[in-house]
Amino acid sequence: MTSALSRRDLANEMSEQAAVIVESCTASQVEKLRWPFDHEERMVWFYTPTDHGGLSFHDMTATQHRRTHKLLATGLSHAGYVTANAIIALENLLDQLEGWANSFGRERARDPLLYWLAIFGDPGSDAWAWRFGGHHISLHFTIMEGEVVASTPCFFGADPASSSLLGPHPYRPLGGVEDLGRDLVHSLSPDQKQLAVLSPAPPIDVVTANRTTIVEGDAMLSIPEVWRGRLDDGLHTFMADADAMFRGRVGLTETQIQDLAFSRRPKGIAASALDQSQREMLRSLLDLYVHRVADSVADAQAAKYAGDAIDEMHFLWAGGIEAGDPMYYRMQGASLMVEYENAVRDANHVHTVWRDLDNDWGRDVLAEHHAHGHRH
Repeated sequence: MTSALSRRDLANEMSEQAAVIVESCTASQVEKLRWPFDHEERMVWFYTPTDHGGLSFHDMTATQHRRTHKLLATGLSHAGYVTANAIIALENLLDQLEGWANSFGRERARDPLLYWLAIFGDPGSDAWAWRFGGHHISLHFTIMEGEVVASTPCFFGADPASSSLLGPHPYRPLGGVEDLGRDLVHSLSPDQKQLAVLSPAPPIDVVTANRTTIVEGDAMLSIPEVWRGRLDDGLHTFMADADAMFRGRVGLTETQIQDLAFSRRPKGIAASALDQSQREMLRSLLDLYVHRVADSVADAQAAKYAGDAIDEMHFLWAGGIEAGDPMYYRMQGASLMVEYENAVRDANHVHTVWRDLDNDWGRDVLAEHHAHGHRH
């Protein structure tokens, strides 16, 4: 079976699961769940504990809750699905760590039921998509002509990034992508580090944030800017003050923010300047991101850095390189881009994102589709 055929089988399974959810909905639920495929909302996304748009677990029956998880599991690898659930479970722990006190203008700020499903277009039609998101999760799948053509943006975060368990092993849903990234920077020679390490201080968020389109010179946004709509005055002030505090703690300057700004020409050290073992470490690190999603989709993405294609990838680091240091890294090639940031809450709050600079939400495929005279 070819990869393309596998992606078709996956698209069929997604269509079946999504259609079952739609058919089970009341009129009021459908109003929240369904959007036209070409609606601008399809490319609006968040990773903060804000309204992500769609039908939330709060507004579902238990059966619909299970069916949503079944749809989610189709889009993710088993490890990706486990990781997503581990991230959701952190909401209860975060609520405890914050003294059960935050509200963000609603009954409960940290709530494992505040995750939303949105469906764009008709499942099984020529072009449709679905989105699942809430605090520290944002997943997007686009299906065209019966094939999954896009699985980005793909965001996972964790707060706290590391928690104690009974026994010696901590609870670290995203520990693997931190540890392997640190192993890679530790493997660099002094000359290689001069190329890779661009700033002694990391940004306090992923640089691309939740932008729909990433353009040359885009720099890190402030915390209040990555929420849906304008925050009320009290919460806006609280978030702005936190933003300034976090920048101060890591020593982040405006010059460093600009040094780390996005450029279509990748920054950092090229994989071609790494030795073979380092290139394999870089490849393994990329695998941890693209293999969040179902295998057939992940394989198509991994082909972008297969074999000698890995040489076009670049690796950038900012911040300290020891465990517990505030840190950030970026991997970027012609279109694939990954960011990892762990700089706030004493370097115990992780944001990670994988994006396709050309084909997030299937934009490149859709443009080609329209160029051949198709309309939706």
